[in-house]
Amino acid sequence: MHLSTTALLITSILPFLAHSLPVTSLVSRQSPCFIIGTTALPAETQDIVDALASTITCDNSVRPLQGIPDTISGGVKFSSISFTNSKSQPLDFALQTFSTPSPPSSADLTLFTNRLNNYLAQEAGVRSIGGNLAIKAPKFFLAFQVARIKTSQGITITDPGQTVEHLLGKVIKNAGRVSQATLDEVNRLAKDL
Repeated sequence: MHLSTTALLITSILPFLAHSLPVTSLVSRQSPCFIIGTTALPAETQDIVDALASTITCDNSVRPLQGIPDTISGGVKFSSISFTNSKSQPLDFALQTFSTPSPPSSADLTLFTNRLNNYLAQEAGVRSIGGNLAIKAPKFFLAFQVARIKTSQGITITDPGQTVEHLLGKVIKNAGRVSQATLDEVNRLAKDL
């Protein structure tokens, strides 16, 4: 008889609980295809992951960087623009591969944004597995190039962290072991708007 009373109590409480709990607690959240690890992401990286979740697709048959699936943004595959394909330092690779005309106003902003999306997604994937962050130099360089293009095209950048000046500092800070000539060229580009 005690079992029947308990079953009756549970049956009467369940509908109330189902209606009072927020929907998010009843539905498990699925990670984007490029997040393969379980390491907690910094808030800034999580914001990027959330923003890219509907933009990035993955090719699981190719894993060009630390086991992260190949990412695709706007038809651009990370594997086709990966710094890991080069024997150069990551920043030297980026400087050679992601060049713009002078001034950069005629550069294809959509193409550069898709390239950057891939690098942002790959970095988030690497962070999710606690991997090596050598990707930061080319990622910041691409963000720097996007800022240069936008500035040259007269597009207002409202996020202070995405300005040419701020990103120049990030590129230099994460440059790694590069020559003074490489650093001088990056500094020159910051003035070519």
